[in-house]
Amino acid sequence: MNGFLNVLKPPGMTAHDVVAVMRRRLGTKRIGHAGTLDPLAVGVLPLAVGHATRLLQYLRSGKEYLAEIQFGIETSTADADGTVLRQAPMPITEADLLAILPRFRGVISQRPPMVSAISIGGKRLYELAREGIEVERPLREVTISELELVRFWPGEYPRAQILVSCSAGTYIRSLAVDMAEVLGGVASLAFLLRTRAGDFPLETAATFEEEPRWISVGEALGHLPMHRASSQEVVDIGHGRALTVPEGLTGETVRILDEQGELLAMAQRRGARLHPKLVLPRGE
Repeated sequence: MNGFLNVLKPPGMTAHDVVAVMRRRLGTKRIGHAGTLDPLAVGVLPLAVGHATRLLQYLRSGKEYLAEIQFGIETSTADADGTVLRQAPMPITEADLLAILPRFRGVISQRPPMVSAISIGGKRLYELAREGIEVERPLREVTISELELVRFWPGEYPRAQILVSCSAGTYIRSLAVDMAEVLGGVASLAFLLRTRAGDFPLETAATFEEEPRWISVGEALGHLPMHRASSQEVVDIGHGRALTVPEGLTGETVRILDEQGELLAMAQRRGARLHPKLVLPRGE
């Protein structure tokens, strides 16, 4: 049992909870997930099963979210699950919000929230947050490739629905807080839906009640260049020997297929040689 699953994570569950459910359902412990998703959030959560767990790092990165921002309300977690810390009217207009969106497109700096899964000093930030400890978090660069206003609800405590396409590691709650700060107030996330993770779209995600939506290793890694190995090259790969880069092959990370078209290894290009980086067991 090897491959990827596109699961629709329900609200109230962590990514680890989803993995636990699917381990019981499929009867295997070899399941991992690609990217965490907060309990409040819903949407796409790619899972890897069997030897595909070793290939998670090669999935196409990039995420897309539909988020609803509640302006004027600050919470302890920067979302609706937290305790309200501050509440102040913030009657901004749709034009005010549209005016600041350009400064959050492209490469921006973010400070990870205290409730994130990043480790500092050997401990997860969310674990420290539960103990009431706040630590300094270094700024991180992320890329926002698309940021659009979908809908706006005016009032003393306005709400906005935004569509965000971004690099892996982007925190949408931090984006909401930073946008509110520029507008002279505070904000928190009221709702978050992940509509895409890499090549896994919301349209093909399956709930727990549905049959699992299997995605083959070949399909999931289809964005990477590939080389079909000869019988001798299969032997060479098995012994960890590098291959000569075939003429016309481009890309730094390459899929090596065996003579039957099954994934044999992932290789890294260094000059004119392809060096095996991960070799999969044959016959699995």
